[in-house]
Amino acid sequence: MAWGLGRGFRVFGRCNALALALLCVSPIHAYSQASNLTAPQTAAPAPLVPGIGVPGTTIANPTPLAQPPAPPPPPPVAQAAPIVPVGRVALGVAARYGHDALPIGGGLIWRVYSAKPDSTGVFHLIKEDRTAAPTFILPPGNYVVHASLGLAGAAKAIQLRADTVHEVFDIPAGGVRLEGRVGDVRIPTGQISFDIFPGSQFDTSDRRSIAQNVMSGDVVMLPEGTYYIVSNYGDANSVVRSDVKVEAAKLTDIVVTHRAAVLTLKLVNDNGGEALANTQWTVLTPGGDVIKESIGAFPRVVLAEGDYHLIARNEGKTFQRDFKVITGVDREVEVLAR
Repeated sequence: MAWGLGRGFRVFGRCNALALALLCVSPIHAYSQASNLTAPQTAAPAPLVPGIGVPGTTIANPTPLAQPPAPPPPPPVAQAAPIVPVGRVALGVAARYGHDALPIGGGLIWRVYSAKPDSTGVFHLIKEDRTAAPTFILPPGNYVVHASLGLAGAAKAIQLRADTVHEVFDIPAGGVRLEGRVGDVRIPTGQISFDIFPGSQFDTSDRRSIAQNVMSGDVVMLPEGTYYIVSNYGDANSVVRSDVKVEAAKLTDIVVTHRAAVLTLKLVNDNGGEALANTQWTVLTPGGDVIKESIGAFPRVVLAEGDYHLIARNEGKTFQRDFKVITGVDREVEVLAR
C-alpha cells in the first residue's frame, strides 16, 4: 500500500529501499451496503477523479450502484502502437484489483522513479501518468514503477533492456462511500466529517488516521482490510466510531447514525425575546465536564442526546439552566437573564 508520494523520495541505504518504502507506505451505529466495482456495465462508468477530502486520498464520482439502461457502447477503436525511437525501450503498464480480477479502468496515478538515489539520497521522479494503461518510452536501465489508486498502491523494480516490457500491477483495493444521518434524515455535507484509521476500534494500539476530514459522498479507495471510521457531527460531542471491512473491487456504502440534535442558544430578557449580544456560553455535562464554549447572540451547537447544564455570561452577570437533548429534535434553548 502507499500513502502518497511527491516528486522525489528520500531514503538512506541500498537502492531496493525505494521499492520497500513505496509498498509500506459500537453497537456500531452504522450499516453498509457493498457493490462490485468491476461488474459488467452497459455504459462506460464515469472516470474516477480526485474528491474534496485530503488531497490524494479520495476518489469522487464512483461507478453508481445502479445505472439506467443504455445502448451498447461502440466497438473499441484500436490504438496505434507508440513509436519507439532508437536507443529507447517501451514499458506498457496496467493494473487490476487482484489476481484474475478485471482491470482497473481509472483513478490511477503512475510514477516512474530512478532505481538509484542521487548523492543526497533522493530517488528522482522521471515520469508520471494518470491514464489507465500508459506506455512509457525510456532509456534502457533500471527503474521503480509505482501505481496508486487512492490510498492503495503497488510498486515494482523493473529492468529495461532492448525489448518492449509489459507489466501488470495487482492492487487489491476497495472503496468506502460515507454518509451520516440522524434518524432517517441525511446530515448535510459540511456539517459532518469522517476520519479513517487502520484496524479495528477495539485495537488499543496508538495509530494515526490515514484520511482526515472526509466529506459525505466522497469515496475513499483503500487497501483491502479492516478499518474504523470516526464520524464527527458538528464540533462538540456527537462522535460515532464504526468498524468497516474493505473488500477488493467492492464499493461499500457506509451510513453512520448519530443520536444528536442541533440547538440554538439564546440569552433573553423574556421568553421569546430578542437574543442579547456578546454572550459567553459554556455547555457542561451534569457532572461539570465542559462540552462546548462559544461567544455570540445565538450560537448553534450540535450535541449528543442527553442532559446538560448551560451557563450564559453577559455584562458581568451569570445565568444558567438545565436542558435535555432529544435525538432529531432541533430547537432553541433560551436562558432568562434574570
